[in-house]
Amino acid sequence: MSYFVRLNFLFGIILFSVLLNASAAQASFSDVTPSIKRILINGDSVIFISDSSRLQPAEFRQNIILNYRNNNITIELQPADSINYQFFLEGFDKEWSNWKRISFKEYTNLPSGRYLFKIRYIILGNNGGETSLLSLRVLPLWYFSRLAIIFYLIVFSLIIWALYDLLNLRFARKLYVLEQIINKRTEDLIIEKEKTEALLANVLPKNTASELMEKGKATKIKYNFVTVLFSDIQGFTKIAEEMNPEVLIDELDKFFFYFDSVVEKFGIEKIKTIGDAYMCAGGIPEKNRTNPVEVILAALEMKSYMKKLKETSQLEGMKYWDIRIGIHTGTVVAGVVGQKKLSYDIWGDTVNTASRMESSGEAGKINISGTTYEFVKEFFTCEFRGKMPVKYKGELEMYFVNGIVPELCDENGGPNRKFVVKMQMIKLQDIEEMVAKMFDDEAPPNLYFHNSSMVKNISNQVELLSRAENLPDEEFINLKLASVFLLTGYISDYEKPMEASLRLVEEILPEYGFDQENVESAKKIIRNCFTDHQESLTDNILHDARYDYLGRVDYMKLTDKLLRERTEYGNHPDNKIWIEFQRMQLSDHQFITKTARLLRNVPAEDQIAGLQMNSE
Repeated sequence: MSYFVRLNFLFGIILFSVLLNASAAQASFSDVTPSIKRILINGDSVIFISDSSRLQPAEFRQNIILNYRNNNITIELQPADSINYQFFLEGFDKEWSNWKRISFKEYTNLPSGRYLFKIRYIILGNNGGETSLLSLRVLPLWYFSRLAIIFYLIVFSLIIWALYDLLNLRFARKLYVLEQIINKRTEDLIIEKEKTEALLANVLPKNTASELMEKGKATKIKYNFVTVLFSDIQGFTKIAEEMNPEVLIDELDKFFFYFDSVVEKFGIEKIKTIGDAYMCAGGIPEKNRTNPVEVILAALEMKSYMKKLKETSQLEGMKYWDIRIGIHTGTVVAGVVGQKKLSYDIWGDTVNTASRMESSGEAGKINISGTTYEFVKEFFTCEFRGKMPVKYKGELEMYFVNGIVPELCDENGGPNRKFVVKMQMIKLQDIEEMVAKMFDDEAPPNLYFHNSSMVKNISNQVELLSRAENLPDEEFINLKLASVFLLTGYISDYEKPMEASLRLVEEILPEYGFDQENVESAKKIIRNCFTDHQESLTDNILHDARYDYLGRVDYMKLTDKLLRERTEYGNHPDNKIWIEFQRMQLSDHQFITKTARLLRNVPAEDQIAGLQMNSE
């Protein structure tokens, strides 16, 4: 028993020794774990590290921030002769240093940034390890700081913006200068173009000149109703032999200058002058029905002018000039001839006959053909000469025009108000044709109701009611003009047709010889019709003419066209609302004039019944 006791006691002593040695070794290992003793900055400043910091976890260990000037550091570890080291500064070193028994590490000229100082160590006779001992941050130079960079970015952005603005300003200035140059040159071109157009207009009719500039050539047109005037100086050959050529040309130029002003006044087209002959024509290039009257009015003024010159020359004992004028009406062909020196001319038998009228006439008189007489006999007193022989023509009826008929002339022998009204009555037909052509050429295809057919119906109804209501001619003319232009505004402005119609009245009527009084009266009648305001007989007549379709047998067809038109222009009401609106219109509408009430073909009750039947 004592043997086993001794053996157990000996085993216990050995085990205790082993445990005691292990504990001592562990304590020794713990004592030599590497830690930072101090940090030298730029070789003179010292930072001491407390022993307790090495017991902290790595994320809580020393964190040192250095100024950009203090970027030379030396890290010294606690001295230990039995440890080998490897050093690595994360963020600066590319690889670990060699194993050395040196317990410090020096770094110089560290750039700004964040660093982590790590070491690997081996304790002789024991295990080693790796640990992070220090977190280090070197601040950048102030002009590399984050705030400075932000400032630089702002300044850079401002500089870029300023440069961009400067470039834009320079570009704008250059653009302005270029625009000024372009505007000046454009203005010069416009002036030159206007000069060219004015020059062409003096040589060619306006429409022909425009066609020539656009297409490079002008088409020849046949006109069926043109009045041609020829005039020449009586005995010009003898006068030319006795007179100084310069004086002769000056005198002719004075005559023709006055003739030009006369033909322009009456809307007549000058064709040409040949020596002492002057030729013009009415009814070209704009067709009209009044050209025979207008040409004779021009001839009367030419004759009166030459008569005054003759009387003055006789009083002064000088040679006098006398004029012969011949006029004929018929068909001509008009166009431009030549390629370099352009000339507007007319051809046809009418031209030849007018020339024969001039050569068969007498000095100081206006000789017209029987054809022209038939068109002007209600305006002028004419002296029948009988049938006169004409070269290559046989015998033709001729008349001398003595003047305007007494009831149509004023105290000076010129046309009075009755003459003007009589002319305007004829011009109404030209206006109607012009508006019908406007609808045919310019009106949109979806004007199913407000079209040329409705314009013609309103115009005819106005004429019928005016005659039945004994409307005076002057009032009838203004009413007729208003009826013709009433619906023209729908061509260009469906939403505001009244305003568009009024603009057309102002633009077109003066071109056809109507005065401002006619323009204002027609505008007033149109305005009253659109606003459904009646203050005179003319307003009543136009109102009844406009709504004449409500009492016609084709009312259903017309109202369907109106609905279709409104639908395509985006004004389509609900069908029930539309039917109700038409029913109310038929029920409430009353024709104002007695004649319109008598002419109503279908009673309102029958129209309403048909409307309701059609809706079902």
